[in-house]
Amino acid sequence: MTETPRELLRRMFDAAIAAAQPERCIPAHLPTPGRGRLLVIGAGKASAAMARAVEDHWPGTLSGLVVTRYGYAVPCRHIDIVEAAHPVPDAAGLAAAQRIMELVAGLSADDQVLCLISGGGSALLPLPLEGLTLADEQAVNRTLLASGASIAEMNCIRRHLSGLKGGRLAAACHPARLLTLLISDVPGDDPMDIASGPTVADPTTCAEALAIIRRYGMTLPAAALAVLESGRGESIKPDDPRLSGAETRIVAAPQQALQAAADIAESASIAAHILGDAIEGEARDVAKVMAGIARQVVHHGQPFTAPCVLLSGGETTVTLREGAHGRGGRNVEFLLALAIALNGHPAIHALAGDTDGVDGTEDIAGAILGPDTLARAWAAGITPRDSLTDNDGHGFFAALGDSVVTGPTLTNVNDFRAIFITG
Repeated sequence: MTETPRELLRRMFDAAIAAAQPERCIPAHLPTPGRGRLLVIGAGKASAAMARAVEDHWPGTLSGLVVTRYGYAVPCRHIDIVEAAHPVPDAAGLAAAQRIMELVAGLSADDQVLCLISGGGSALLPLPLEGLTLADEQAVNRTLLASGASIAEMNCIRRHLSGLKGGRLAAACHPARLLTLLISDVPGDDPMDIASGPTVADPTTCAEALAIIRRYGMTLPAAALAVLESGRGESIKPDDPRLSGAETRIVAAPQQALQAAADIAESASIAAHILGDAIEGEARDVAKVMAGIARQVVHHGQPFTAPCVLLSGGETTVTLREGAHGRGGRNVEFLLALAIALNGHPAIHALAGDTDGVDGTEDIAGAILGPDTLARAWAAGITPRDSLTDNDGHGFFAALGDSVVTGPTLTNVNDFRAIFITG
């Protein structure tokens, strides 16, 4: 192999992102033109690029609106692109959500709605239920992000506090034909957890949402708790006739991104092993497990022999420590904990990043580590364990020049982790 471990890892990450580009995965799933009009709606970090792919391949007329994260807009000719805030919603997202609900009102059975959903849609389509405000939804989101709850648990709560999520957008589209195309960013690829399922039925209940809140000791606005306790937040259930004709397709998911990365490794004569595309848990705990597996490969040739690459995806969580002021991000938290667990092992390199180009709230996708990472940190006067305690993964890797910056990737199939064991 002529390229360095760092170069190979970055090439694998780039291949994973490329495999989930809307231009590659949208065209084959477009609906057959009907008698009525086509209305395109949607939300997510990839939604603008998805809309552009639809425009480039749709044979007839269309119109619509999608909302994406600030900086992720792609120019379209007939579909309005609105930018809004993520991960905490803002007024621009609220206005866009209201416009989408107005657009789908009054459709006929001859009309078609094409809904383009990708990760980030939960924050980008805020529409509080009656009795709640945008400030309430913002407070809920901040609490969820710091709670340590899984994405499925967070989205259960979101679905029961929204006027659009949990199938409510699909119900509003009735009687038009509805096709939702999804780029999955959630472990398990369950459609109801992608952007909190605005166009799919939700079998969960307000009581389940309340149980999650109690489980993590969350403090939510009184108005939000009142909605859940009263049952007013019940979402659209699977037997609702308004959803009977709705169709949902996943067009890109973490597994295909990991497979694309594996293909790059194997083209370089490096065996690649995908450990899972739906790995969850506290980022630093997942790191300790991965470090143990990597050491077993090096020292015992089990369960694989070196050289090899261990690939995984999913969505870890970070529980913010009391008093922590660092620049967090679940991928850099994972990588920093991995570096500490490996303690400078000479045969192990790694990269971890978010395929949307944003790890946490930073416009930094992730970072890369090598056998010299800890030594360079100590030489710079940085104590790795202190950085981890302060949830300061971005600060740690930025100081070493090891951040991975992609800019807006225009897609989102969640976390990417690659551990390269050279021998």
